[in-house]
Amino acid sequence: MINLTSVLSVLALGSAVTTIVAELRDFRRLVYAVKPLTVILILIIAGRAVPVFSPPYKAMVLAGLGCSLLGDIFLMLPKKRFLEGLIAFLAAQLLYIAAFRSGAALSLSLLPTISFVVFGLIMIRLLLPYLGAMKIPVTIYVFVIVTMAVLAAERFIQIGGTKTLSAFVGAVLFVVSDSALAVDRFAKKIKGAQALILGTYFTAQWLIAMSV
Repeated sequence: MINLTSVLSVLALGSAVTTIVAELRDFRRLVYAVKPLTVILILIIAGRAVPVFSPPYKAMVLAGLGCSLLGDIFLMLPKKRFLEGLIAFLAAQLLYIAAFRSGAALSLSLLPTISFVVFGLIMIRLLLPYLGAMKIPVTIYVFVIVTMAVLAAERFIQIGGTKTLSAFVGAVLFVVSDSALAVDRFAKKIKGAQALILGTYFTAQWLIAMSV
């Protein structure tokens, strides 16, 4: 019997690869079609999942994916709306924070907390000279995404299992993707940046969807 989730995952992979190639070759019309399609397929994967955890976890992940889809649309418009896209992704991170916070005790393990906080401070220090009017929004976003990663790590430590591991790895890759995006946009252009940014981004979203 064909596993529909596997089929959707393969389709999402094909759409993600097509998006990366289209971005690298600047095929804008193709990007407008396949970039949202990739997240929509991932959203369907999460929507089909039978929740292992409480129903609110699935609802918050679905809402986070929906906000991410909106953020993608803002960022790929001909007249890019970076601030609007940042706000949409900020909402996605807050929803993921709520999801990862559910079912876990309010305590933080020292090593992952310190590691992510130090990374966040390094990113802010690196980016601040280049941010201009975006200093406050980007600083807030860095704080929020670091919090998201810390809570994903803590949930994995407390609960364990492949689902929480999937969410944790997804959270880490989300941090990598957004960090590369910020450096490439504000500080220093990265060669082949879209392959790194989108490759880690789509994988992160798929892993978070698979954590439902």
